[in-house]
Amino acid sequence: MRDESIAKNYADVLLTLARKANAADEWAVLIHAIAGAVEQDKTLTRFLAAPHVSQEAKIAMLGKALTGRAPVPFVRFLQKLVTNRRQTLIPEIATAYGNLLDAAEGRVHARVTLSRETPEAEVQAMTAALSAALGKQVVPHVTVNPKIIGGIVVRVGDTVMDGSVKRRLEKLRGQMVGR
Repeated sequence: MRDESIAKNYADVLLTLARKANAADEWAVLIHAIAGAVEQDKTLTRFLAAPHVSQEAKIAMLGKALTGRAPVPFVRFLQKLVTNRRQTLIPEIATAYGNLLDAAEGRVHARVTLSRETPEAEVQAMTAALSAALGKQVVPHVTVNPKIIGGIVVRVGDTVMDGSVKRRLEKLRGQMVGR
């Protein structure tokens, strides 16, 4: 829990810096790319976490790797993470940054489960209906699961809207057995 709070605080600072640069979405791409590299490249992960590698070496490596590829304030932010010994929190900071940016821009992510592949036009119509119902811009993450038989299951945060045929059949079975 403590790491989550620390990551959120750093993400808040990063979002403030990004807004000053009028580049909140661009910086989201950058921090998520860095986080992806840290999570996927075990050599990079070990290098950043290694206590025997000096802070100066880590700071120099970040500067060299990102100069010309990322804005100077963004690079300085990452270097400050190293100075504060928080570089291992980069993936958590990226997640918290995305959440803060989404909240600031009125976006919610919805995990949408369908029983079959659905044309893009239907997904867009469904997204528009969800956005209207929730009063926020919905970013759908669609998956297909034939086990729900038909209908749709939508998860937004802790809220689940289950309109699947499978649930309806289970409910009907419960009513029939209960009698």
